[in-house]
Order: sequence, then C-alpha cells, then structure tokens
Amino acid sequence: MNGPLLGPKPRSLRRRLLLLVSLATLLIYVLAAALSYRQARHEVQELMDGQMTKTARLLLVQAHGESAHLATLTESMAALRGIRSRRNEMALEFVIVRRDGSVLSRSKHAPETPIGDELGYKTIDHRGQPWRSLVLETADGAYRVLVAQSISQRNKEALEIATKTVLPLGVLLPLLIALIYFSVRRGLKPLDDLAEDVSTRSPENLTPLVSTTPMQETQPLVGALNQLLQRLETTLDNERRFTADAAHELRTPLAALKIHAQVAMATSEPAQCKEAVTKVIASADRATRLVEQLLRLARLDPLLSLPDPQPVDLAELVTTAAEDAAEKIRCDVSSNARGLTLNTERPEAPLIVSGDHDLLAAALRNLVDNALRYTPENGTICIAARTEHGQKLLEVRDSGAGVPPAELPRLVERFYRGRDVTAEGSGLGLAIVRRIGELHGARLEVENRPQGGFSARLRWQA
Repeated sequence: MNGPLLGPKPRSLRRRLLLLVSLATLLIYVLAAALSYRQARHEVQELMDGQMTKTARLLLVQAHGESAHLATLTESMAALRGIRSRRNEMALEFVIVRRDGSVLSRSKHAPETPIGDELGYKTIDHRGQPWRSLVLETADGAYRVLVAQSISQRNKEALEIATKTVLPLGVLLPLLIALIYFSVRRGLKPLDDLAEDVSTRSPENLTPLVSTTPMQETQPLVGALNQLLQRLETTLDNERRFTADAAHELRTPLAALKIHAQVAMATSEPAQCKEAVTKVIASADRATRLVEQLLRLARLDPLLSLPDPQPVDLAELVTTAAEDAAEKIRCDVSSNARGLTLNTERPEAPLIVSGDHDLLAAALRNLVDNALRYTPENGTICIAARTEHGQKLLEVRDSGAGVPPAELPRLVERFYRGRDVTAEGSGLGLAIVRRIGELHGARLEVENRPQGGFSARLRWQA
C-alpha cells in the first residue's frame, strides 16, 4: 500500500506497451475483417452478376422454341439429379415473357413485378426486400427474360466468405497476443537488469554502470546515469574533504581559545589577564569568520545558477568596497601603522553585469580583505572596475610580495594558504570568490604583477 510520501503507485511500462500493442493488433484485426467482408461482398456481387447473365442467356435460348416444357421448366430443373443441393444455395428466380407481356415460364419465388422496357441491371423491391435483377431480350425483341436474386442472400454469402477468411486469424489472435507479451517482456529485460544494477549502488559504491546489452536505446540512459553517479561521487568527495578540512581548521582557533581562557583563569595579574582575554576574543573572531565562510560556501555549492539575476553596476561596487576598506584602515591600528594607501579605478559611466549584488559585493570584499591582510608597510591597494578587450573586469591589485609561482594554481583550493603565510585567514576567500564568479559566468584570475605585487580579478567574457 502506498503511503502519502510515496505518492500514487507508478504505472507499469510493460503493461502499457502490452496494452497499446494489443489494442493496435486488435484494431488491425477488425480493419482486416471489415476489408475482407467488403472485398468478399464485391467479389460475390461480380460472381452473381455473371451467373445471372449466363442464366438469362440460356433461358432466352430456351424461349425461342416455345416448347411445352417451358411451363414445367422449374419442376424439371428441381428434379435433376447428380448434385446435392446446399442448404444455403443462392437460388436465381426468373420470368420468361413474350413481347405482349404474356408469361411463358416463371420460377416459384420469382418477383411478380411487371417487366418493363428498361434492360440491364437494377435493384427492385420484392416482398419488402431489395433484389438484384437483370432484364435481357432477344435480338428481335420477341422474348424477354428477368432474372433476380435476393441482395440479403448475397450479403449473407459475402459474410460467410469473409468469416471463413478472418476466423482462422481470430483463433490465432490469443497466440499472437501471448507472443507480443513475451516479446515485450523479453525486450524490456535490459531495463530490469539496469534497475537491478542501479539498486546495488550505495554511497560507498558509485562505480560506473556497465551496459550488459548493446541495445542502442539503453545507451543514453546508461550514459546519463553514469554522469549522475560521477557527479554524486564528486559531490560526496567534496563534502567529505570539506568536512575534514573544516574540522581541522576549526580545531586551531578553538584550541587557542581554550588555552587563552585557561591562562586568564590561572593568572592573578590584571595586565596578563587582560591580554589573555583579548586573545580569547581574537580567537573567537577567527572562529566566527571561519564559520561564516563555511556557511557561505555551503549555500553556494548546491546552486546551479542564480535564482533571480538583476543588473549590477560594477563601478558602484567599487565605490562601496573602497569606502568600507577606508573605514577598516582608519579603525585598525595596525593598518594605520603600516601606512597603507587605497586607490580606485572606475569608469564614469555605469559598468553593468547581470547577477546578484550581494554576492558580488561579498566576492569583492573577500579580495579587498586579502589585500589588506597581505600588503606590507607603505603599500598600495587598488580596487578597479574596467573593461579590457571588450571584457568587463572587477579587480583588486596590491603592491605586496606576490605568491611563489608554484603556489598560484593552488590558491583557489579550499583551505590552502601557502607555506610561508603568517597572516590570519582560513584559506576560503578565493574559493568563495571563484564560486561566486562561476554563478555569474565570470572567471577568477590570479597572477603576480610584472612590476611587483599581486592581482586577483573576475573577468566576464565579451
């Protein structure tokens, strides 16, 4: 029984195919029966018309002599031996008359309608039923004959012929449906095997599916499932690595937090206690920043695209980021002591891209924070929004020492901070910037500047 979580019971593809093919077969059988009946009726009409013509000619030959046996012609024909009459034999009724309309001979059930001057075939009414009739006369017009036959009897004969043609197919129809069921079941077996193979997969076993059949129709499905398994395996590996790295990175500030708290509790000197509490607050701030970065990545990773992109002015982002950075420099004693200089480059006209304002602001803020953290004394930081070769750029440059060339490709890896880095950080800033850039169709580029310093930029393709 299906619960509310499982939804309605899924319909069987095998049953659906069997039903559709069986209905198609039955429809074809009915059409074949109808066409057979129509063809049989046509053939019977032509055959009986030919028989009526021959009979009429023979009767006219008999009428020439006006012999006495014409009056008893019907009885003489019925008394003939050698052929056993059939129960449903199609009888022909006839009337032979002279030019003046007097009857020379009439069969027992012949129509009593007077023979008119119209020759050839036509349909007449006899005892409330339609009959097929033929009127012929001799060359001199002295004798005329009418031959008639019941149309309902003709139709009955046609139906009998069609039935004998179609009935064997009707007897074989159940066998045909059974063969169709076997064929459908056999043809869909690769899907059953594939479903069984998929059901054996688990988070610990995400190896690609191997198609057990060379059927062309199953190859796209197997390929799509393998791509899904590969993406799932990559996602799970990223989650495991992310969790392990996050636990490792959180361990350091939490351990420092505990040590400084213990020092503050153990000391009785106010100055030493104040210093320990200050370090506790700094460790808590570092742990808070790390958690915020982790949460931001956790929100960005599942996104395939931006839910509601809007026009964003890169020049306005630069202005806001520069104001925030200037405020940080004023409030931060160490930054003021280092004598940092902040510059901006932005076009006079708006530089518009489609995206999320808050995410792009966060990406630019991360780049500026990195520059503030790693730029040496009396250094310069430039925040820029510009175009280059028709491509829009959002860039942060500094006059620092740069990064060893071997470490440049690894800077965008999560939790990677370089071997010689002493400044505080989590190694997540550039990873977040890269992910935000991917969602906006932009590429993150990092490089050492030829004139010295480091540059990080988001580049939108033209």
